[in-house]
Amino acid sequence: MKKTPMAALLAAAMLLTIPCGARAAEKETAVVLSDARITVDGKAVSADPAEAVYVGAEIIYYRDGTDSSYGEGTEGEKHSEAEAAVHTVLTITQPGTYRLSGSLSAGQIAVDLGKEAKDDPTAVVTLILDNVDVTCTVAPALIFYNVYECDRAFVAYDNDEDPDYEATPYVDTGSAGANVVIAAGSGNTFTGSHVARIYKEGTTKKLHKYDGAFYSKMSMNIFGDNGDDSGVLNIIADNEGLDSELHLTLNGGTVNIEAQDDGINTNEDFVSVTTVNGGVLNINAGLGAEGDGIDSNGYLVINGGEVWTAANERTPDGGIDADSPILINGGTLYAFGTRNDAADSASRQPYMELSFASTLPAGSLVTVQNQAEELVLGAVLSKACQSITLSCPELKLDTSYRLYVDGVLQCYSGNGFGMGRPGGPRGMEPPEGFEPGRRPEEGEGRHDFMLGKMEPPADFDPTRIPPEGFDGFGGENRADGSGSTDFMLTETAKSFSGICDSDASGKTRVSFTVEGVDRGGGWAVIEAVTAITSDVDLDPSLVQITVTDDLSENYSASCLLADGLEEVNALLPKEDGDYILTVAVVSQAEAFTGATQVSFSVGALPFYDLRETDAAYEAVKELYWAGVLKGTGQNTFSPNASVTRAQAVAALARLAGAEEAETDRFSDVELGSWYGGYVSWAVESGVVEGDGEGRFLPNEAVTAEQLALMLGRLKENYVNQKEFTGELTRSQLAQMIIDIM
Repeated sequence: MKKTPMAALLAAAMLLTIPCGARAAEKETAVVLSDARITVDGKAVSADPAEAVYVGAEIIYYRDGTDSSYGEGTEGEKHSEAEAAVHTVLTITQPGTYRLSGSLSAGQIAVDLGKEAKDDPTAVVTLILDNVDVTCTVAPALIFYNVYECDRAFVAYDNDEDPDYEATPYVDTGSAGANVVIAAGSGNTFTGSHVARIYKEGTTKKLHKYDGAFYSKMSMNIFGDNGDDSGVLNIIADNEGLDSELHLTLNGGTVNIEAQDDGINTNEDFVSVTTVNGGVLNINAGLGAEGDGIDSNGYLVINGGEVWTAANERTPDGGIDADSPILINGGTLYAFGTRNDAADSASRQPYMELSFASTLPAGSLVTVQNQAEELVLGAVLSKACQSITLSCPELKLDTSYRLYVDGVLQCYSGNGFGMGRPGGPRGMEPPEGFEPGRRPEEGEGRHDFMLGKMEPPADFDPTRIPPEGFDGFGGENRADGSGSTDFMLTETAKSFSGICDSDASGKTRVSFTVEGVDRGGGWAVIEAVTAITSDVDLDPSLVQITVTDDLSENYSASCLLADGLEEVNALLPKEDGDYILTVAVVSQAEAFTGATQVSFSVGALPFYDLRETDAAYEAVKELYWAGVLKGTGQNTFSPNASVTRAQAVAALARLAGAEEAETDRFSDVELGSWYGGYVSWAVESGVVEGDGEGRFLPNEAVTAEQLALMLGRLKENYVNQKEFTGELTRSQLAQMIIDIM
């Protein structure tokens, strides 16, 4: 029997199968479901709403025959009165512990303790699921409407009584009013629908909206039975699977989710916290048009347990997705998607973020080995993916790992720093005394193969000998562009991109050239790709082009080169931001491998040392994209550095659209220098003069007053309108120039 790993801050909330010790001795009410007859403690269920359990409430669903004034439902989300009427709604109205068993082929389990319940700490219901099967085709199969809301600070904030409410990734849901216990050894299935947004009459304000098959309007806990994870909860959803409108905490049990959209969703923006402390979570999401595995509109915190989550393979969705930081502090995580969100650098447990150059097909075997050639993590993909996030207690920092796909050693061309970069979230430290999930007991099999615990092929050999001459494990980046096979985890680098087969595959390595890339200013700009060529004659159906946004994980799109340049250019984003274009040989091509990445920017500045909140940002942005100002490096602008005469003259010349022409009139201006052609224009136009001794002094710093003299011919007395004095900075240069454009 497994013990459920728990964060210390929640440990006191677990006694026996009940989430609060004070309620552990409460009598259980036995509810047996049946299409023919429902019983409560052996007696026929009442139809009286005054009873603790009754049947007969009308089910809330999205009605057909309605127009846009009713709500936002599509035709496919509307249901007839006859379809709704066949459902039996069993409603629980009083606090207590209820053991459910039996089945309803058309029904719903509802918990509603009244509108005042959210403010009442005693309004707590615990449902023990003991071989329950419920199907609902018009709404959630189980829903908590009104129980106690444990996050009192949020309730006050939600009522505008405390506008200073600050969300945190560490919440204690131990006193939550919505609790589900999965009985040991039981099998439970909830097959449910959803309710699209219905308006309050005469308004567009929300009256009802329940997106998931297993749903709570208040914070919810899910537990195993006395720390036993052998009980199973299956959730099958025609939209989202397991939802909470505030916080959701999984403490134990085995939860399997199949969802057409998101597998799990907690939906209060930047406030909700989805926490996994223990148990086993298997999610196959995005079976419809889109969908993330776990989608938290706030935080995602994994402290323990075993999490397997897969997203839609055709859309830019991820196995893990959160609008606030993702923290991995313990447990085992396998997340698969087109684009997983990045974990936060404040995570307590090491993790690997793998971004493949091309899509891996379903059935691919992905394994990670340590330096002793021992299997650390391994999974067989249940669906295609391009992004994988892995974590387990055995991963260590400052340690090298090997990555294999179907037994072929992989390499990467770039790595990153995850979240927590300049301007990123901070303050993610857990409370004092926090303990992430325990390490697994020997033989618990936390690293079995993915989804159904699939075994690798009988002839699979992840330690196979690479071709003669290959430099092997721990190799550095190679001059031939093959990338590094040394997946070294460090405090600052846990993300690896451009992953493809290494030279160990024996395949011919291909490199690509993308034409139509303007690298002016030290940063690539792509208005249109005019050609993609390779150094090897290659069938265009073997070349995949992928465009992803850099850092934000909100954009991902792919096509094949065989689709044509029109389709390639359709991938280019319109919104401002930093992006990566990857050209790669498709995964598992028999004879070729290789990938080329191009970082480029749309609209936004690429400089990490200049923030959007800086006073000069907009001025620098306008001049950068106008070609007037350039950076001091690929990703730096050096806003506080002084301006030289050469830099000032170059900026003014570009502003004026001047043609470059070399001059030999100054002894200190080298012919062919980056600024020499601009000096000639500046002198000929009378913008600047030399020192009278045949020198231009290109490296001498410029003061605001000196630049004002240069600008004077363009705008009289300009400097008198500004507060800049003394030596000029690059930011001030931008602001002064922009004001005269």
